[in-house]
Amino acid sequence: MTDNGSSRIDTPTNISLNPSDAVSESLEYQTVSVFLVLLVCGVGIVGNIMVVLVVLTTRHMRTPTNCYLVSLAIADLTVLVAAGLPNVSDSLTGTWVFGHAGCLGITYLQYLGINVSSCSITAFTVERYIAICHPMKAQTVCTVSRAKRIIAVVWIFTCVYCMLWFFLVDIQVSQDGHVQCGYKVKRELYLPIYLIDFAIFYVIPLLFAIVLYGLIARVLYLRYLKKGLKGGREEGGRGDQQGSPGIRHLQVTKMLAVVVILFALLWMPYRTLVLINSFVPTPYLDAWFVLFCRTCIYANSAINPVIYNAMSQKFRSAFRGLYHCQRPEGNQRTLSMVQTGFGTIRDPRASQANSNGTNENAGRDLSNTATDMTTKQNGSGHQETATPNGKTADHPIDIILAFSFGLGPAETMPSSDEELVLTSLNDTTVHLADRFTTCD
Repeated sequence: MTDNGSSRIDTPTNISLNPSDAVSESLEYQTVSVFLVLLVCGVGIVGNIMVVLVVLTTRHMRTPTNCYLVSLAIADLTVLVAAGLPNVSDSLTGTWVFGHAGCLGITYLQYLGINVSSCSITAFTVERYIAICHPMKAQTVCTVSRAKRIIAVVWIFTCVYCMLWFFLVDIQVSQDGHVQCGYKVKRELYLPIYLIDFAIFYVIPLLFAIVLYGLIARVLYLRYLKKGLKGGREEGGRGDQQGSPGIRHLQVTKMLAVVVILFALLWMPYRTLVLINSFVPTPYLDAWFVLFCRTCIYANSAINPVIYNAMSQKFRSAFRGLYHCQRPEGNQRTLSMVQTGFGTIRDPRASQANSNGTNENAGRDLSNTATDMTTKQNGSGHQETATPNGKTADHPIDIILAFSFGLGPAETMPSSDEELVLTSLNDTTVHLADRFTTCD
């Protein structure tokens, strides 16, 4: 047992890294350690649960990228629960209190969460690369169903791979009587296993992400450079605004790139420490530095929801809607637009008698524009309005509302010709609404 205890000190468990000096038993260290771990883990657990809930309960949030973010959130929850909370009891009691089964299960879950996090980051990096660099291919490849299948394969593979740790850890009792959960194998056997795990789930994913994000940055730079040379900002008009697909792609890519960068930086202290301790005869286990490494690991699993809230308007609105137990802001904005549209169309008629003629001209412009774009004369002289599905409407106002606010036939996927009609009608309605507001 003495040999096993020594082996455990040389090669601590993945997250434990329990220091062996007297500092770890001081009241100051225990207070700071418990406070930091509980604070970071508490914030991380609440945030990741919110990420899972908003994606599962909000329809417009169910995108391929968000599916990978749900997988990442579940993996981060596993790390926080399996690694953070047991370390609180370690700091308070100074011994392992979960027994042999707890040693096996908790170590397994630690590695499972860490490895699934790495695989999920790699998966959404590939998805971003395909979506931006190969947009035509992305229409058939980057789908929600395919993302779910990839996530299932990642979890199954990682669950099977991590079963290796069931045979590598056990309960050890040191010379002073402390019970710890550690490795029961010698360093010579542990070292190649750790190096393989280090390469597969840290080095290779980061190198892969660097290459793919470099290609993404190159494509985006060339795309916007070409657009700038053609005077795209002046000619593009509304295409350069916040809601355009290009801007949305850029915002999502920035957010995911920040996730990858923080994953690399926050895991680097721990990975470097364990790698060095695997080769040096006397491991470096300073209590405060070990606490810093632990906190960085927990912060990596806790900070992702904060990034989503800070860099994604959709996540921010969904979080707010979940917090207030109401529909997301996007749905409310749609309803308010519909109400504004009805009010805007009624305003010229309602104020026709009291105005000085300006509203009357604006109402005439609306009627003429709608008639010129969408109406045709039938045999009896009655005006009918053409719709995308071939049906007719009795009044041009109906089709303007349908096209502008996503009602009726406009909810279906239009063809290329119909998209042009939708765009022109949307622009016409917006301009006229602005005019009516000014007149009123």
